Amino acid sequence: MATVATKAPRKSGELKALLRDAGLRATAARTAVFQCLIDAGGPLSHAEVCDRLADAGFDRATVYRNLADLTEAGLVRRTDLGDHLWRFELTTKVEHPIDEVHPHFVCTGCGTVACLPEGAVTLNPVKGAPKSFRSGTVEVQVRGTCNGCG
Repeated sequence: MATVATKAPRKSGELKALLRDAGLRATAARTAVFQCLIDAGGPLSHAEVCDRLADAGFDRATVYRNLADLTEAGLVRRTDLGDHLWRFELTTKVEHPIDEVHPHFVCTGCGTVACLPEGAVTLNPVKGAPKSFRSGTVEVQVRGTCNGCG
């Protein structure tokens, strides 16, 4: 399974500028949550962000509030992939390497979620298909087993 390449960590000043430009204060917790999502290269759940930031000492409520703030500011979007678990990922405002609406691969074995590379899934609007196919406002999920589980 191909995944989107992880972006190199940004300089602290650049992250803080992006946060401020979005109307947010650049607190230590918010910067850490934002950097965590940049490093991830794909969608993460609240629990996964908390696990990755465990050594930083931020409580779960602080992480969640910052995820919500980043989402409201348009830097992050949240998606439910059918398992009633919100996942958070970067938007094009943060130079997401692929389109805003893009397909995700969900492993039926381990539950890992990854962004599929551009062009991995193609939708062709045909007569009788919903109008949203033409506007590109659909979400596509591909389910199967990842290379680790397969």
